[in-house]
Amino acid sequence: MTFDHLLKRAAALARPDRRVILGIAGAPGAGKTTLAGHLVRRLNGEGPPWVARVPMDGFHLADSELDRLGRRDRKGAPDTFDAAGYAALLRRLRDEDEETVYAPGFERVLEQPLAGAVPVPPTARLIVTEGNYLLLETGAWARVRPELDEVWFCEIDERERVARLVARHREFGKDHDTAVAWVLGTDQRNADLVASTRHRADLVLPATALPVRGEPPATKART
Repeated sequence: MTFDHLLKRAAALARPDRRVILGIAGAPGAGKTTLAGHLVRRLNGEGPPWVARVPMDGFHLADSELDRLGRRDRKGAPDTFDAAGYAALLRRLRDEDEETVYAPGFERVLEQPLAGAVPVPPTARLIVTEGNYLLLETGAWARVRPELDEVWFCEIDERERVARLVARHREFGKDHDTAVAWVLGTDQRNADLVASTRHRADLVLPATALPVRGEPPATKART
């Protein structure tokens, strides 16, 4: 399996009569965002955008709300997101395709969600959405999987995944010791939970099929 195989599989999901939503799941640091970004850019090519990306991370609860709920110390856990809101947006994206729909984004420097940051135009026929908990079966998360036409699961070497996460946390302001403690604590508990949902994916992606982080995607028009 190669990245080109994934491009062809994603393109083949598109339908002329309705929108299709592709989910990309995996543990923190597994490469979901990198894969989603490369897919969208390569499939759109130089033509009108027919593929859009909507991240699950836009449904993080704000830090002020996490403080109120007493959950700030485990930010990123399933109950620190608005799962019901995310599921509702996926349904809206599927049903409302005649006008632009605005989805929230996530600002990593601030580590805060940003309302109305991601426009999904009517021309978008394939939506790519990525996040940790797309395959979770508990609470409001159980409403997510039925809205997705297909879900891929990213899986990479555990040592590489942990190293990526530590580097990410350091990049956005944590010192080394704090980053390591967070990755081996809160992040690892979330990763273990995500791993338990792997069997519900339609396709498990080996590291060899994933694009290299930091590598710009080649431009390719839709075929």
